[in-house]
Amino acid sequence: MPVAVVTDSTAYLPPGLLAMHQLTVVPLTVVLNGVEGREGVETFPADATRALSGRRVSVNTSRPAPAQFVRAYRRLLDGGADGIVSVHLSAGLSGTVESARLAAAEFGDRVAVVDSRSCGMGIGFPALAATEAAAAGADLTAARIVAERAIARTTVYFYVDTLEFLRRGGRINAASALLGTALSVKPIMHMPDGVIVLRDRVRTASRGIARLVDLAVEAAGDADVDLALHHLAAPQRAEALQAALAARLGDCLRSTYVSEAGAVVAAHAGPGLACVVVHRRPPAGD
Repeated sequence: MPVAVVTDSTAYLPPGLLAMHQLTVVPLTVVLNGVEGREGVETFPADATRALSGRRVSVNTSRPAPAQFVRAYRRLLDGGADGIVSVHLSAGLSGTVESARLAAAEFGDRVAVVDSRSCGMGIGFPALAATEAAAAGADLTAARIVAERAIARTTVYFYVDTLEFLRRGGRINAASALLGTALSVKPIMHMPDGVIVLRDRVRTASRGIARLVDLAVEAAGDADVDLALHHLAAPQRAEALQAALAARLGDCLRSTYVSEAGAVVAAHAGPGLACVVVHRRPPAGD
């Protein structure tokens, strides 16, 4: 393929899609109680869930080193790629994009790094859009533009049982955490401009799932959409989302992907996470 696409392990693409589209994934690192592992290679969601259930827990995550991206880019370019689109976790959450840009500088204009301003399949859908454009003959600039347009058409909402894990990891401030947990309410978050913001508060987990459905339908509008549903140690919540959204969206729903969030998101969101990613397909001919 003249243009290759690179993403990172927080895209949480189902394995079948990774293989089908020949995406290259650079893993982030998770440190659980002092034990370091690459996400999806040595450290998996169950590892983070077990660690987070302990009374004393130390969980940290770190971006890939620029050298990891350099190796990935060089392998693809030496393998015949003319250029690379590299789509990554929001710069508002991680230094992953910065590492990718530092690495890309070694290859001049042959690597275009894109900040997804998102996570999970909020990264995955733009990466897939870029691969499809490349397969259809798009050059580097055109594939990058396709990824950026896909970002603008993708919306993420997620429910967590508590904001404590996000607060510990520095992804939200203490005031937001207090607001989200006041009166034992359950928080629903979204990511305007690539940062995590409290969107709604509900009283129970079941109302949280129902609210996610309403927000996803609102985000879909009248477009044809693809959905991704992520969960963490809560498959029943993903199943409830899938059934409700299929009923509400009807023929406008084209594809649905369900996957468990990985150890990086687990470390910061905690068990019970339920997430819906809405990707609005472009109008025909666009």
